[in-house]
Amino acid sequence: MVLMIGNTLNIMNKNTLIGIILLAITMAFCINAMFPLQNDEQNERDFHNAYKIYNVPLPVKLDFAGEEVPMEYGFVHENLEREITVNTYWASATLLIMKRANRYLPLMEPVFKKYGVPEDMAYIAMIESQLANVISNAAAVGFWQFTRDAAVENGLEVSTEVDERYNVINATEAACKVMKASRDRLGSWTLAAAAYNAGRTRIITAVTDQNQHNFYHLYLNDETSRYIYRILALKIIMQNPQRYGFNLRNKDLYAPIPTEQIKVNNTIPDLNAFAIRNGVSYKTLKDFNPWLRQPKLTNKDKNSYTILLPKPGFLLYKIQQRSISKPEELFNGF
Repeated sequence: MVLMIGNTLNIMNKNTLIGIILLAITMAFCINAMFPLQNDEQNERDFHNAYKIYNVPLPVKLDFAGEEVPMEYGFVHENLEREITVNTYWASATLLIMKRANRYLPLMEPVFKKYGVPEDMAYIAMIESQLANVISNAAAVGFWQFTRDAAVENGLEVSTEVDERYNVINATEAACKVMKASRDRLGSWTLAAAAYNAGRTRIITAVTDQNQHNFYHLYLNDETSRYIYRILALKIIMQNPQRYGFNLRNKDLYAPIPTEQIKVNNTIPDLNAFAIRNGVSYKTLKDFNPWLRQPKLTNKDKNSYTILLPKPGFLLYKIQQRSISKPEELFNGF
């Protein structure tokens, strides 16, 4: 009996071994079919024919917010080339910014016009956050990356239940106030953009100490020195995306979703129930109003808030498309 069991196990082990060998042979054939063997010469020839990297083209003339960029200086050319190369070949990040910009720039347009801020300043939000409600290591929040103190100083509410840094429209209003005040103090939108990164006081100090009112001739820390060039690089690409290899179709862009406003100045004890009463899910309510930080809105001070909800039917992807006849129309202004 023991002998019979031993023989059976041997037969099973042999069959298992044969199965493993056959499986390995099959996998080897599959891998060879997927990755055919090539000699070094053929491999190098295929690599040369298929993989190409080009130096990025730069414009001869360029401005930021109507202020001329001195392209005649070699260091300006090289600094700009560095950033446009990064943005061109770091394609995934730039691509997502383009897709999001088509949805969010129309929301910012009326605010920029209200405060008399040039449209080019919108590129600040793009490089600060890639137009996403992110949180930095310094606890700066939202599209415009406001710290808590800066947000409160510029009229945004930041509490456990409401954080207007996550409200695109309200945060854009606060950003416009900051940028316009910097422009009035420094006399230049380019310096105002640099001040958004470094702080107004630091730029005022640099201008005073160095007796130089032109950003491009100021000696600044590396991050702020690169800041304007990063903005310029993104502007160049987004105003002529096909020139830099970005071939976006209308249906690839994130289109604006029409919304309706609900004004509230009372307590909402259950935002989930509020969402259902208004015909949407709690997720949709939060997606359109990320500034609501808790599942309730106590509102002890009876403040007035505007809650946005999508108009009925406009969450369907197929009807979100926005007709753009030419790629350059996407980002040449709003």
